Amino acid sequence: MKRLTQGVVAVLALGLVACTSLPGGEDSLYQRLGGEAGIEGIVYELLVEIANDERIVERFRELNIARFQQGLETYLCSVTGGPCQYTGDSMRIVHSGHNFTDSEFNALVENLITAMNRRDVDTGTQNRLLAILARDYKDVVYL
Repeated sequence: MKRLTQGVVAVLALGLVACTSLPGGEDSLYQRLGGEAGIEGIVYELLVEIANDERIVERFRELNIARFQQGLETYLCSVTGGPCQYTGDSMRIVHSGHNFTDSEFNALVENLITAMNRRDVDTGTQNRLLAILARDYKDVVYL
């Protein structure tokens, strides 16, 4: 009987791991960030941080903030396993000709981390998002 109980527990445990590891499952990055509301909150906090950061605020002065906000929310939703489909221009096209520097990129990452901290996003989840966004570095900062 004890072996049967252990076997059932093992099967149940494997089933739970499989269910939560699937894209869009409970363990999807999108869900860990709080879904749509969580991503909207992170982006809002990021905009507040940018507005107060003299290192990069000038880069955003002429930007259509509402369009930027919507585009970033959709992009984050799509790259984290959410139901959104990002249909905007590629990161290379969006950032082409702006000559962003490493310092500006790093400042934006710092602001994103602060925004996620304000929204109580745990460090592991932050690192998962940052690892995805790090792929865009080469399309934002031209060396």
